[in-house]
Amino acid sequence: MYFILISVAETALYVYSDNIIQFPFTPVALIGTAVAFIIGFQSNAAYSRIWEARQIWGGIVNSSRTFGIMVQDFINNDHAKVKRSDAELFEIKKTLIHRHIAWLTALRYAMRQPRMWEYIMNEHTNKEWANMIYVPEFNEDFYTIIKNYLSEEEFQYISAKTNKQTALLYLQSKHLRELKEEGLLWEFSFLELENTLEELTTHQGKSERIKNFPYPRQFASMMAYFTWTFLLILPLAMTAQFGEIATKLAQKNDFICPDWMVWLSVPFSVMVMWVFYTMNRIGRVGENPFEGSANDVPISAIARGIEIDLRQNLGENDADIPKPFEVRSHTQM
Repeated sequence: MYFILISVAETALYVYSDNIIQFPFTPVALIGTAVAFIIGFQSNAAYSRIWEARQIWGGIVNSSRTFGIMVQDFINNDHAKVKRSDAELFEIKKTLIHRHIAWLTALRYAMRQPRMWEYIMNEHTNKEWANMIYVPEFNEDFYTIIKNYLSEEEFQYISAKTNKQTALLYLQSKHLRELKEEGLLWEFSFLELENTLEELTTHQGKSERIKNFPYPRQFASMMAYFTWTFLLILPLAMTAQFGEIATKLAQKNDFICPDWMVWLSVPFSVMVMWVFYTMNRIGRVGENPFEGSANDVPISAIARGIEIDLRQNLGENDADIPKPFEVRSHTQM
């Protein structure tokens, strides 16, 4: 609608000023070429951010499965100073697995915390999408959810920490060391599990880096200025081009009215303006892959999928294991 209004207004200026108000097409073409290059760069950079974020969370999936396998097989009575019953061993494994799920929960909630440079969801059409999609982190209380996976002592411990996901990794490492001292973990097994915690820490750091370091604002801001400069002067240049074509045709055909034919520039201007604006907007969508938009990395679904895998392989009852997050619209909430 804006583009139609701009094109109609500038075409009217051209027609009713007797073709005096116009803009040469050559500089507009040069600006358009530059804008196209910059939009391409922005789109590639934004896509790289969202693809890297997806790779990081893919690594979290693999490391989590590895951690679950190791917990299942490494914790046993082979070197134990005091033998534990199967039920006691199960509870130890369950504690470690649930604490890992708590780490996933804390990490995904941390990734959904808003940052001052995240603006995509503030745009009008994206606000409409926000009312149609269901983001668990925006609708479920963090403390209520994470309390299901921790003891009261552990819950109080992480509640006092700013970076709760890091605090949970500290608890995991401490617990593993205690198991090693009891002989429930062989020293080599302990080192392998610590290496897996190191991998998880690395994935967490990479995810936090993308979340806390924005796409450089000078690129984003200048891209917006360049794009809108091009869009605002394009109709005047397009109108002048159609005016020249209409004049030449009118000289050869008496039935053609140049003033009326100039108005054909409006749909063509709107089409070009829409393409450039949409390309710019597509590039901006991927700048912040954890913001909570419909095109973000689905960290909620990924974390829930990991939880289901770990708890099923642990041998918990199906009734106790949560279902995958439903794809819900606002009418189902």
